Amino acid sequence: MKSLSASILVCLVVTSTTMQAADWPQWRGPNRDGISKETGLLQEWPEGGPAIRWKATGIGSGYSSPAVVGGRVYLQTTRGSQEFALALDEQTGEEIWSVLIGNVGENRGPQYPGTRSTPTVDGDRMYCLASDGQLSCLDSTSGDVKWQTNLQQDFNGKPGQWAYTESVLIDGSVVVCTPGGESAAIAALDKNSGETIWKSAVPDGGTAEYSSAMIVEDGGTKQYVQFLRNGIVGVEADTGTFLWIYGKTAKQPANILTPIVQGNRVFSSGSRSGGALLELTAQDNRIQSNEVYFDRTFGPGIGGAVLIDGYLYGTKGGLMCADFETGKVVWTDRAIGDSSLCFADGRIYARTHNNADVTLIEPSPEGFRERGRFKQADRSESRAWPHPVVSNGSLYLRDQDVCFVTTCGNEFGGIVRLQRVTLTRGHDNRVFVL
Repeated sequence: MKSLSASILVCLVVTSTTMQAADWPQWRGPNRDGISKETGLLQEWPEGGPAIRWKATGIGSGYSSPAVVGGRVYLQTTRGSQEFALALDEQTGEEIWSVLIGNVGENRGPQYPGTRSTPTVDGDRMYCLASDGQLSCLDSTSGDVKWQTNLQQDFNGKPGQWAYTESVLIDGSVVVCTPGGESAAIAALDKNSGETIWKSAVPDGGTAEYSSAMIVEDGGTKQYVQFLRNGIVGVEADTGTFLWIYGKTAKQPANILTPIVQGNRVFSSGSRSGGALLELTAQDNRIQSNEVYFDRTFGPGIGGAVLIDGYLYGTKGGLMCADFETGKVVWTDRAIGDSSLCFADGRIYARTHNNADVTLIEPSPEGFRERGRFKQADRSESRAWPHPVVSNGSLYLRDQDVCFVTTCGNEFGGIVRLQRVTLTRGHDNRVFVL
C-alpha cells in the first residue's frame, strides 16, 4: 500500500442524539399520567432558560392546558361569557379555527370563571367540555360540530362550586364523562353519536369535582376510577355498575388530583387531607378496594403528581418525593412552591403557581436537583395553574390569554455534542478518519 500524503486535518464535528418526538393528545399526555415519551431533550437549561419559539397572544382567558396533535395545538378558552375551542398552527401559533362550545359555568365562592378542561383529541375528532357542562364533539380538522350534549340539562348533573373542570376520557368507542349527582355521577357515551351507553349511580358520591377519570385494567375487572365530592370511586367499564368508594382523601374545598394508576393500585390525594394508596382485588365475586396506606403528610393536589421509578413527586408548599409503595416522604424542598408538573426524558418540568417560574429538575430520591430555571415573560395576574406540556421537542405554557412555546431540545433536534475528529487525505484524495 502506498504511503498516505501528509495532509492531515483536525476538526470539530457537531453531532446530536436522535430526538423521539411525541404528540400530547389529552390531559396529562398520552397515558394521562403527566409523562411524555420523548427523548433527546436538553438535560440542563442555559441561563435565562430555553429559547422561545413563538407565543400566541389574545387567545382569550382560562386555565385550559393545550393538546398537541398532528401539527396543531388545541386549546379551550373564554371570551366574555362564552367558551371556545381553538386550533393553532404548531409551527407558528397562528389561529386556524375557533368554535363556540358553551358558556361560562357558575362559580360559587371565590371567583375563578372560565374554561379549565383540556381537549381530548382522538383521530379526526376532538372532545371539549365547557365549564357550564356542554360536551362537544368536533371535527379536529375543521372545527365542525358533530354532536353536543349538556351534562347538567341532559343528565341532571351537579357540578362542584367552580363548575365543570374534567377533561373527558376516550376509551375505544366510548367517551367517559362525569355529570355528577344521584342518577349519573359518571356516564359513558358513544363517541361517534353521543348516545348514552350507561349512567352510573354512585351511592353517596356527591357532586362532580375537578379530577379526570382513569382506566384500571387490573384488579379483577376493567373499571373507571374518578374523584367525586365524597371520595374516589370505581365503576365497571362495561356497564357502569358501582364497585367501591373511598372517602379519606376527600376534603373541602375541592378534590382535584387525577388518580395515579399502576397495575391494580390507585393513588389518590387531597392537598388538605393527605394521600392514600388503594389495592383493587376481586374477592367473593366483588371488587374490593383495600387501603395500603393513608398518610396526611403527602397530599399533592391541583398541580398533579408524577410517578417515576417507584417514587411520587408532587407539591404541597414545596416539592415532595415519596415512596409510592409505602407513602413515606423521602424529602421535601421549598426551592419551588406549589407547582404544576410533567415529566419528559429524565427531567421534571415544574411551573410554580404564584409566579409562573419554570424549573427543570432531575428526579432523585436523594434530594432536590435543579437543572435550570427561567421566569415567564408576559405574566398574567392569575395563578399559573395550567399544567406544562412537553410535545415534539417543545415546552408549552398557557397563561390566561397567552400561549408560550419554548424549545426543549435545539435546532438539530437533540442534544448537541462536540467531537474531536482527525482526518487524513490519501494519494487518491479519499479521506480517512484516524
